[in-house]
Amino acid sequence: MEKKDFEAWLDNISVTFLSLTDLQKNETLDHLISLSGAVQLRHLSNNLEILLKRDFLKLLPLELSFYLLKWLDPQTLLTCCLVSKQWNKVISACTEVWQAACKNLGWQIDDSVQDPLHWKKVYLKAILRMKQLKDHEAFETSSLIGHSARVYALYYKDGLLCTGSDDLSAKLWDVSTGQCIYGIQTHTCAAVKFDEQKLVTGSFDNTVACWDWSSGAKTQHFRGHTGAVFSVDYNDELDILVSGSADFTVKVWALSTGTCLNTLTGHTEWVTKVVLQKCKVKSLMHSPGDYILLSADKYEIKIWPIGREINCKCLKTLSVSEDRSISLQPRLHFDGKYIVCSSALGLYQWDFASYDILRVIKPPDFSNVSLLGFGEIFALLFDNRYLYIMDLRTEKLISRWPLPEYRKSKRGSSFLAGEMSWLNGLNGQNDMGLVFATSMPDHSIHLVLWKEHG
Repeated sequence: MEKKDFEAWLDNISVTFLSLTDLQKNETLDHLISLSGAVQLRHLSNNLEILLKRDFLKLLPLELSFYLLKWLDPQTLLTCCLVSKQWNKVISACTEVWQAACKNLGWQIDDSVQDPLHWKKVYLKAILRMKQLKDHEAFETSSLIGHSARVYALYYKDGLLCTGSDDLSAKLWDVSTGQCIYGIQTHTCAAVKFDEQKLVTGSFDNTVACWDWSSGAKTQHFRGHTGAVFSVDYNDELDILVSGSADFTVKVWALSTGTCLNTLTGHTEWVTKVVLQKCKVKSLMHSPGDYILLSADKYEIKIWPIGREINCKCLKTLSVSEDRSISLQPRLHFDGKYIVCSSALGLYQWDFASYDILRVIKPPDFSNVSLLGFGEIFALLFDNRYLYIMDLRTEKLISRWPLPEYRKSKRGSSFLAGEMSWLNGLNGQNDMGLVFATSMPDHSIHLVLWKEHG
């Protein structure tokens, strides 16, 4: 057929084809395909791929591509990265998508880091760690052996764990190596706190003592309580030490001289916890930067102003039941903004500016679960069998880790949380070191540690 005649025929058949219904068009195409040979079918296949498989990520402006990608979940995006090098390049460059994915997993985000590939790598690291938590593979255990009698007091700071025992000694351990750095002779220890130079101990002999690590010498002895001292805290800037006792009192001491500055009364049960902390919020009773003392007994938490002045009066008393039918557990969290304590009813969180209860968290079977640590994203809890991690945004338990038959203590000093910064959000760097420590019936200390990333 001549070219001119062919073009006329093609125009004519095109007009007719366009007038057909969709069904008729399909039947026409089926018929033409059946009449086609290999050359025609190959030509058809090559052109269909171009017409049907358009790479929209390549064709769209980058900003519009990023907008569309925001609607996909991270797992789908990872699958899309396998489509082609171009897709992988575009998807990996969408910083906001990967930052949002990390936030959803409870990861801390540093907005100053704008390297897109960095955030995709962070997400991959985050998803691995969260999977390890879910599959009970994020932690490992070890033991510290060295005491010859009951270990009752534990305190952790910057990779170092201090233990106080009925064998009249206190030891300082490097958690990462399991090595004992210092060991000094003391009295029986019911509470310990330390820094680089000194160790402060509260004792069952009703006294508080300050010791020098390097020499083991006692530098101060604080006498005045008539019951065992269950909790101590101190602040070098204020030159103040506080102690809570089984004699129902809290004493405020001059740290450098050992002089008792004040005895705070009002508790009707053993004072099992004292916390000295800077306030971070403003109210009618305190301002940011003020030092605050919290003291807790079986039923109440009392709030005291503290400073260089000698006398202070209780600002507020908090409880979860007016008739004292519900007791508080002895671990207490206070970060200057919120007070958190647990009871058989659940976790109670108070706003420190108003003293109002912000929320009560009630996980399943909470009657036996106790608080270890509380942050912006996660809480660390435990009971007689397991260590738990709760996502505070959903109030769901996302992980648990089995615990051995540890030594039980109603007062609760022989358990503690380790590193705490990850409770405000993991970041790929703070998920290392000590998670939990507890004393064992054989006088050893059982450690739960973060396992390195797989």
